[in-house]
Amino acid sequence: MTSEAVGDRGGWSRRRVLGLLAGAAVPASLAGCAGSDGTAGPTSPAPARNPSTAPSAEAEAASEAAAGAASEAASPSPAATGPQPLYLGTYTSAEGGGTGIGVATYDARSGRITGKGTITGVDDPSYLAVHPDGRTLYAVNERAEGGVTAVRLSDRKVLGSRSSGGEAPCHLSVHPSGRWLLSANYGSGSVAVHPVEDSGAIGERTDLVVHSSPAPGPGQEGPHAHQIVTSPDGGHVLAVDLGTDTVYTYRLDESRGTLTEVSRARTRSGAGPRHLTFHPGGRYAYLAGEVDNTVVVCAYDPDSGRLTPGAPQSTGTGSGTNYPAQLVVTPDGSHAYLANRGHDSLTRYAVEAGGARLKLLDTVPVGGDFPRQIALSPGGGLLFAALQRSSAVSVFQVDPETGELRRAGEPFASPVAVCALPL
Repeated sequence: MTSEAVGDRGGWSRRRVLGLLAGAAVPASLAGCAGSDGTAGPTSPAPARNPSTAPSAEAEAASEAAAGAASEAASPSPAATGPQPLYLGTYTSAEGGGTGIGVATYDARSGRITGKGTITGVDDPSYLAVHPDGRTLYAVNERAEGGVTAVRLSDRKVLGSRSSGGEAPCHLSVHPSGRWLLSANYGSGSVAVHPVEDSGAIGERTDLVVHSSPAPGPGQEGPHAHQIVTSPDGGHVLAVDLGTDTVYTYRLDESRGTLTEVSRARTRSGAGPRHLTFHPGGRYAYLAGEVDNTVVVCAYDPDSGRLTPGAPQSTGTGSGTNYPAQLVVTPDGSHAYLANRGHDSLTRYAVEAGGARLKLLDTVPVGGDFPRQIALSPGGGLLFAALQRSSAVSVFQVDPETGELRRAGEPFASPVAVCALPL
């Protein structure tokens, strides 16, 4: 795997993606479950460098102490007790789908989920994110004419929607400053920026960047932006594109809300990168390859924003179709988990060398069909898995020492569950 210099931006190819809403067998290329609308200004070339390699053992050892200290600093406060908020994403246009964003609570110790109703008036909210102040919930509207919607949580009032500028947005996140919403349009391979108003409402889009190069990977007819996330240090925004086998790194101008590409990391051809998760130490990240059924450890340089992918690793699911969906890492950085949709399982990894290595430990049945998305509770004591084809959410208790997963009762019924967001 290599990193390469920044390319030019250009036109964008479109595709119809509404077939993914039906919940039938999903091809590997389909999507999973943050002013003016012109593109950003000229790109800045990435610094010249030698072809990238996986982190050396010496580099791992040198960074282990610093990364470990950062992990310790990032360790959570004691886990909450009693009922905590849980929000559930779905497809409202799918057969058997929901009518909006599901509202529930979960017991922080037992993991038991209790339904509390639905926030209606939000179309196809397939991915959810919350503002850093906890007052506003954001959802993508995964439709041909995509959008993003804001909901005030105190009274469940829908504050309005804005166009995402592309087709089928499947991921969004809020910048740590709380001032910008970033979203990824899977169908058209673009990423968008919207300002967040003081009320939590979404303003007019300030930027739209299309992944016009490199050329699509094998079996892909165009770019497919699958995720957009801010690095732990807050200095860069990274966008994962399944169609171009590339992770793009941007700098966000926090005064104008525009993105400038500074580097890009190429996975191996046909990997189909889907989801990137950072280790809490901030020096490493883990990338799930949807198409080639792999996980990759990437070194991350906070100064330049450069991501350096290492060698592909096993998901522990054997041969055959698997479609890895999403990785999560425990708050203390000791374990990582991967959702496997084809295998209907969760892979458990031990995190070693301050984040530089993943050691495959085992896989466990997820308790349902097609785990589209997983999330840890804020303290890391519970893991939630949204089971798209089972229309349910599984909950697991996480052993704080070994990282072992234990089912916390029967799955909670939720129509075409594609996202679970515990707060």
